[in-house]
Amino acid sequence: MPSTVTALRRYPVKAMGGEELSTVDLDARGIVGDRWFAVTDGDGRLASGKDTRRFRRRDAVFDYAARTVDGRVRIGTVEPGGPEWAVDDPALAAELSATIGVPVTVQPERETPHQDAAGLSLVGSATLRWCAERFDDVGDPRRLRANIVVSTDDPFIEESWVGQQVDIGTATIVVTERVVRCRTIDVAQDGVVPRGRWLAGLAADRDVRVAVYAEVVSPGRIRTGDALTVRSK
Repeated sequence: MPSTVTALRRYPVKAMGGEELSTVDLDARGIVGDRWFAVTDGDGRLASGKDTRRFRRRDAVFDYAARTVDGRVRIGTVEPGGPEWAVDDPALAAELSATIGVPVTVQPERETPHQDAAGLSLVGSATLRWCAERFDDVGDPRRLRANIVVSTDDPFIEESWVGQQVDIGTATIVVTERVVRCRTIDVAQDGVVPRGRWLAGLAADRDVRVAVYAEVVSPGRIRTGDALTVRSK
């Protein structure tokens, strides 16, 4: 059976919870609007689950989620029923600064890219099943913050697509590399409370890698249910 798209997820604000969609548009950067905003401190470092040259570990950012309403990004707490702010509301900056403990603002992407290593990430359903069985968990793709989930029969088959172009919907992407995971997969985030720990097991069994990165070759539109065509090398 050909692989098909089973889930699409966009993260309007880096490190915050995201939104599940049935249709996304891809431009040269990735899913339109994905990680376009980021919580930024006075040094220009982006709130994340890890410390790097670009990112600052600020776990409090995981308490929030972002969604798009009538083309505008709104941010609220992960728990439903709480307050919500427009992304440019000064009250949001005050809220986040108080929660995180340092002055921060929510900024659109400029010189510093908000994405980790590529425009898109993709994982197969068989890989998620393997994770569920290996780590006594439910294999929720939100733990990996994947943009695209596709139906697969064999775990990690998507890794064999590295270097190949994949047609999905009216778009074409190229799979670039396996994703090296960090501690974020074991942190409560995007509405998922981890039941089992994945990072140590992935280090032992998978060289800390699961899912793949991809870049856009030809922009277009992807819908759930779209079939994938992997072009042979």
